[in-house]
Amino acid sequence: MMKGSTVSATFKRKFIAGLFVSIPAIITVLVIGKFFAFVDSLLEPFYFQILGYHTPGLGFVSAIVLIFIVGIISTNVFGKKIITMFENVFLKLPVFKGFYTAVKQLVDAFSPESKNASFKKFVIIEYPRAGMYAFGFLTKESTVIEGSAQETVLHAVYVPTNNLYLGEIVLVCDKDLFYTDIAIDEGIKIILSGGIAAPNRIGEAHE
Repeated sequence: MMKGSTVSATFKRKFIAGLFVSIPAIITVLVIGKFFAFVDSLLEPFYFQILGYHTPGLGFVSAIVLIFIVGIISTNVFGKKIITMFENVFLKLPVFKGFYTAVKQLVDAFSPESKNASFKKFVIIEYPRAGMYAFGFLTKESTVIEGSAQETVLHAVYVPTNNLYLGEIVLVCDKDLFYTDIAIDEGIKIILSGGIAAPNRIGEAHE
């Protein structure tokens, strides 16, 4: 009886260990597969109209090539002028203007090519209530005018609440900011990992 219990416990332990190893790989394959299918579906119908038969993967390859070409165009002077010209046309459309501007600013914040340095520091603030703390990205400094003369300097901190692209904008005083010694790219990894990638000890960096 004891031997049977030992075999059962060993099986459960090994099975659970295998499950935890397999789940990340399975999820990764599923996500990549869904992404591949989505991108492929954007251009594959176009090739079907031309060729008369479905060619799985052709749309995906074409999308990658097109994105690469856009990247080449956007990194030279002449290409930038063309892109700016198209942006100016799009920005004249009322509904499109607000949506496009918001998305572009958000994407630029994460782009390694961006010169705007939207994210200044990776910080910690007391949020959403006293005694609770959250990671955030320092984005901007604003001056709030109270009355006729008194001014208060507040710092805008972007606190991700759903992965990375959704979050809250919190305004805090400088004394309520903890400037970490963690680089922005490392901070992004911490957020995406759900805090798992956070170091055991976080040092303070001066402004």
